[in-house]
Amino acid sequence: MFGIAPQRGMLAKHWNEQGPTMSTTPLHPETLAIRAGKETSDYQEHSQAMFLTSSFKSASAAEAAKLFSGEIPGYTYSRFTNPTVSAFQARLAALEGGERAVATSSGMAAIHGLVQAFLSAGDHIVASQSLFGATVQLLGNILPRFGIEVTFVAATDLDAWRAAVQPNTKLFYLETPSNPLTEIIDIRAVADIAHACGALLAVDNCFCSPALQKPLSLGADLVVHSATKYIDGQGRVLGGAVVGSHELLEKLYLFVRSAGPTLSAFNAWVLLSGLETLFVRMERQCANALQLARWLETHPAIEKVYYPGLPSHPQHELAMRQQTAGGAVVSFIVKGGREAAWKLIDSTQLVSITANLGDVKTTITHPATTTHGRVAPEVREKAGIVEGLVRVAVGLEHPADVQADLARGLEG
Repeated sequence: MFGIAPQRGMLAKHWNEQGPTMSTTPLHPETLAIRAGKETSDYQEHSQAMFLTSSFKSASAAEAAKLFSGEIPGYTYSRFTNPTVSAFQARLAALEGGERAVATSSGMAAIHGLVQAFLSAGDHIVASQSLFGATVQLLGNILPRFGIEVTFVAATDLDAWRAAVQPNTKLFYLETPSNPLTEIIDIRAVADIAHACGALLAVDNCFCSPALQKPLSLGADLVVHSATKYIDGQGRVLGGAVVGSHELLEKLYLFVRSAGPTLSAFNAWVLLSGLETLFVRMERQCANALQLARWLETHPAIEKVYYPGLPSHPQHELAMRQQTAGGAVVSFIVKGGREAAWKLIDSTQLVSITANLGDVKTTITHPATTTHGRVAPEVREKAGIVEGLVRVAVGLEHPADVQADLARGLEG
């Protein structure tokens, strides 16, 4: 059975989403990021233990039968669940304000698992056209082969979301802020549209993390994470997760248990350590990003800057209502198209040229030829991903050093 219940007394203490099971005092999110989900064995270790084992022993055949049937709580096989993975799931659920989380091997595995758990052939999805490139590929090219229809709509056009509804619509899917243009979608408004037609709303919270935004509190049914990004925070491992209610997540758990896109115990252990520093990292990275965005907005070589923390952002007011800060991703259009964008990227000496984001090290990429390179050109253009667009995920370096590194390519 899914959960973090101790097996035969080995795990002496564990935490739920409100803190230690013996406490009734609610804890702040910054504390939950460090303490929630923590399990302590009979050895009373202070740091998070890592259970690197594929299976768990039973005391008898009868106990094994009860464990596998879910009659009693405990651990049997790490494809089903593992104490380290359970700790990560409990901590993330606590931070998102959800009842439960199910972890997966990557963010894309989380999205795929969500679709497999809740949709069947003949069902319909309404999705934002402003999505990560691999998500567009999954929804637009792979799912239709299995009889699932998808309609992409303009991210911020609520009338378009309403107009796309069909009798067989079962899921609304969006990410906010969007990748890479940082469009902000009104979660509560889209949730109302989805629920009016009996559909679920899933929100990809990768860009914000629960440190900046909690979609469940705004009406979303499911929250999706690529834990590879800000949850890890140092670009070390892959991981994903979905957060929601016990009832909904049981369906996803049964899919993950059978299909096997399981998060490893080692990766869960790394991600748990990443969560411990999430709030301090996000606070500094958001401040650094805002400083960089302000500088870019005044630079003569820049045509346009996309950053929700700037008053010039078209959804700035909405962003400040839904989020606690503007985030750490800044996208901008360089005058001169691809040639100028590539020149800027190639001129960097400090910033890392990689499509990953969420790292303490600042990264830079050209979305049209990397993250969205496999998306059809007409789809990219419709989504606003032009050849001059550059995306910078701001890290923890001194902002003046990052600015100087970019200035080399903009002014040289």
